[in-house]
Amino acid sequence: MKIQISNGMYVALIINVVFAKAIGVTQGVIARNVGQDMWIATLLATLQGAVMIYLTYLVIRRTSHRDFIATGELLLGRWFGKIVAVLVFVFFLGAFAPIMITFVYHLQEYFLPNAPVSLFIILALFVGSIGCYYGLEVMARTALFGVMFIYLLNGLILAGSIHEFDIKNLLPVLESGFVKTFESSVAFDADWAIATMTASLLLPFVKDVKKHGGKLSVTAIVTTGMLVISWSILEGAVLSAEVTGNYTVSCMKLARNAHIGTFLQRYEMVMIAFYSVSALVQVMMCVYGSSTAAARLFGLKSSKWMIIPVSAILGVFSDWIVRDHFRAMDYLEQYWPMIALPIAAGLPLLLLILQGLLRKKLDSAMSKQGV
Repeated sequence: MKIQISNGMYVALIINVVFAKAIGVTQGVIARNVGQDMWIATLLATLQGAVMIYLTYLVIRRTSHRDFIATGELLLGRWFGKIVAVLVFVFFLGAFAPIMITFVYHLQEYFLPNAPVSLFIILALFVGSIGCYYGLEVMARTALFGVMFIYLLNGLILAGSIHEFDIKNLLPVLESGFVKTFESSVAFDADWAIATMTASLLLPFVKDVKKHGGKLSVTAIVTTGMLVISWSILEGAVLSAEVTGNYTVSCMKLARNAHIGTFLQRYEMVMIAFYSVSALVQVMMCVYGSSTAAARLFGLKSSKWMIIPVSAILGVFSDWIVRDHFRAMDYLEQYWPMIALPIAAGLPLLLLILQGLLRKKLDSAMSKQGV
């Protein structure tokens, strides 16, 4: 294949598509459910995310350079491939709204309260569409910068918050019980779903995917999980779970509390500067995923023709969700997990089962294509 991304680029893309939303909006949702046990829920969800992405790797490994859509077409024909393409498009359409909830509420509520929602969405889609137009390799290189900024941001927030760290705010452990804590991890599983579906598009472009794909995928999930867990611990210990649960973007409240010395008293601008690259990588991957699915649905050779129409659809849908705060929170907490998890977990399971049942047909089709 002409396009190929390095192992580091693949890991960087997975980290970026999860981090920006998970440290703020998701932690607020979990805190409202299980209080100070939000870091345990995040840890449990990380383990579940590792399983989800490994299932995706198992599907891709069998056909190496084919994504879910091509695998479905190989198994049951063109009509089934188009059904898979519709599911992939619906997933990334649904995923774009939570990403815009995070992006818009960070910028609007803390910096530009009078700016219209559509302004942020149009600008995000403009940058995301440009990245998508120039291709996966450009987006992957951008993600490397995003990871660098993520580590810088984590280091700064830790240094600025540690003096206000109170471990008593994290006690008692499992006050809500294990079952409820486990159930609350579903909110974070929806973030891992984005990583899983992104991986289904990226793994065919990774070098030696059969040999390294599984290890790289799990490493990306565990690394991201550790980065996010540090925020859930800090938000719980510094702000307390009650305060964290009262904010839509709790990470910004933590940034307001953090300070180093006399001069660096407010972290909001630092956080936005470091966070923005990661957020825009999320937008790029949503445009890339949905335009790729749309192009395959209509039988187009290049997904670039679908970038503009797909961006318009993403923009209209996310604007309708984000414009009403109550609708946005209801969608985020109730509807988005019901869309994300059946597709992100159910689709690879279905394809794995079909690969087992139709092994001879699959081997025959691949041998004819010289694979």
